[in-house]
Amino acid sequence: MSDHMPFSAAQFPRIGVATVAAIAFTFFALLGMSKAEQADACASSASGGLNLSSGKCKPFKKARLVRGKAIAPATAPARVKRVIAWANRIRNKPYIYGGGHASFDSRGYDCSGAVSYALRGGRFVSSPMASTGYMRWERRGAGKWITVYSNPGHAYMVVAGLRFDTSMTPGDGPGWSKSMRSTSGSYSARHPARF
Repeated sequence: MSDHMPFSAAQFPRIGVATVAAIAFTFFALLGMSKAEQADACASSASGGLNLSSGKCKPFKKARLVRGKAIAPATAPARVKRVIAWANRIRNKPYIYGGGHASFDSRGYDCSGAVSYALRGGRFVSSPMASTGYMRWERRGAGKWITVYSNPGHAYMVVAGLRFDTSMTPGDGPGWSKSMRSTSGSYSARHPARF
């Protein structure tokens, strides 16, 4: 039996240099990453991928509100990002009672018409619904990303931590707000499965 080692002593410095080079490359790559790219690196590491982040990965589940427009978090599922994008399209439209019920496309929207339009963007509804329809829609309770609150007289939704509503928001029609409404049992909370 020989005392043959798999690595010679001369190879150890090369292994050390390669390791140091990989660490330096990762460090400099992180310096050049945008916040969105860092969030993507965190997201991929959470799903078993290589983690190139600084070790401070936190879930980015809250959308940001910039001059009235919602900005989806980088880690949001694509369907949630589409709901936000479609809601942004109508955020400055006027409030029109019954607006958005005959067709998704309207010159103005009421509460459930606005919710229907936005949810259509994520392919969560195939036709507009009145607020009473949302009282029994999909699954009971609050969702991870999307929750629709409704009663016979009003409907609104919370998407990625922002409220999309036609009242208590800037303007006279659909809009976003960081402040939440009191639901105190008067609203039915529903969400799409897995969201």
